[in-house]
Amino acid sequence: MSHKIENKQFTPDIQVVKIKGSSDDVAVPFNQINLSNQESILVSRVEGETSTTKILPKTSLTYAPYVVNAGVNKVKKTILERAKAGEITKHMEYVAIRESYKYGEDMNFTAQTVMEEIAKGHAVIPCNVNHPECEPMIIGKKFSVKVNANIGASSLSSNYDEEIKKLHLALKHGADTVMDLSTGIDNLGSLRNAILRASPVPIGTVPIYEALDRAHGDVRLLTWDLFRDTVISQAQQGVDYFTIHAGLLQDLLPHAAARTLGIVSRGGSIMASVMLNSDSENLAYEHFDELIEICKDYDVALSLGDGLRPGCLADACDKAQYGELKNIGMLAKRCFDAGVSCFIEGPGHVPMDKVYENQELQETYCNKAPFYTLGPLVTDIAPGYDHITSAIGGAMIASFGTAMLCYVTPSEHLALPNENDVKTGLITYKLAAHAADVAKKLPGAIARDNAMAKARADFRWYDQFALSLDPQNAFEVWSSQMPEECAKSHEPAFCSMCGPRFCPIRLNRKLQAKFNVKA
Repeated sequence: MSHKIENKQFTPDIQVVKIKGSSDDVAVPFNQINLSNQESILVSRVEGETSTTKILPKTSLTYAPYVVNAGVNKVKKTILERAKAGEITKHMEYVAIRESYKYGEDMNFTAQTVMEEIAKGHAVIPCNVNHPECEPMIIGKKFSVKVNANIGASSLSSNYDEEIKKLHLALKHGADTVMDLSTGIDNLGSLRNAILRASPVPIGTVPIYEALDRAHGDVRLLTWDLFRDTVISQAQQGVDYFTIHAGLLQDLLPHAAARTLGIVSRGGSIMASVMLNSDSENLAYEHFDELIEICKDYDVALSLGDGLRPGCLADACDKAQYGELKNIGMLAKRCFDAGVSCFIEGPGHVPMDKVYENQELQETYCNKAPFYTLGPLVTDIAPGYDHITSAIGGAMIASFGTAMLCYVTPSEHLALPNENDVKTGLITYKLAAHAADVAKKLPGAIARDNAMAKARADFRWYDQFALSLDPQNAFEVWSSQMPEECAKSHEPAFCSMCGPRFCPIRLNRKLQAKFNVKA
């Protein structure tokens, strides 16, 4: 086993392996981490063929029957409709393998189980027929907790090349879905197309952002026709899920006005501005059946947005937030009845003692449709560290049943995330998601933790780094205070904290010898 350590670089011994299903086109990739004791650990891989590929193979092209209309693919039946009919699709087989081997080497999830969870509306596979590069993944309480990463260029920051770099960086560090929140730039459609073609994970958007761009930033010009056309064009491009803030209704605006921070959601504020300007009801709510039909044509999932999510603890769990959640629950039923998959967005800023209540009410109002939360942030006092304040709440709510977490970066509340923010936010949230999976007792979830513990007991330093979420950082921290010669091998039976003169792990070996315990 060899590792590159010159110039303080560490490269784990990772081999890409594929586990095949019932046909050759169902081949799910994993990273196999090879350890120095001849053991290996499988972990989920979301990077596609390589970490820099810009045009990916069309993995799911044959997974859904479709028709071509004016050069654009439309599905005959959505994944939800097929699940309701008792049909097991290749999407379902793919995610069953992915979920089973993510933490182990047995088929702990069957395609039948996947089908049943989707048929009940408790799980979603976002996979637009026009995004064939997408490798199917599942969002649902019964499965591993997923993490979404937001990227996006704006008129003030970032550019085309930087966003593609952010995409690849997000994939490298394990983003299960990516939301493109780009706005205010030229050739927005070209950027999104490039992101779709380079992404093996589902891509989400908030269509109202682009619709406002098309209205030249003037809410007075933002009409239903403009919004509908934006939704259709994005669906035809291949966007896998839309965040739509259709539950923010007129009767909730007075409650929002009474808050400390009012409406902090950008999408929610745009919708509210249109409503105030035209003195009308929410245009997405009024035309929700049409939105459902568009999504059904391309098998786009709906992420029912919380436009009234609380922006501070003082506004948490109020009439505005919970009133919108009730409305969203009714919209979720309409989606399910129409055969369109949906999941539910959640807060936001919530104190720790109210985190469970949010999960419980969401399941009650929304028939256990998958919950997708931003954190929640459990305190307001840490700008620059809100990836931590939110990961605390995220780990809690995910252990209670939230299916997907939207990462928060160190720049939250302060600036548009840069590449380092994306990396830090993702690693923090992958930790939160994994902690929740262990708490949920998912089959095999603790295997990687156990492998790390054994590597520590054996002083297998390089294996410890390889098993880390950020191997290079672990190596740098360790080697920075170790003698140069020690930092080049597995050999040192100590670290710089206790040093070579007293090491508790050595004492453990004496204990094992005394009591005849095998390591």
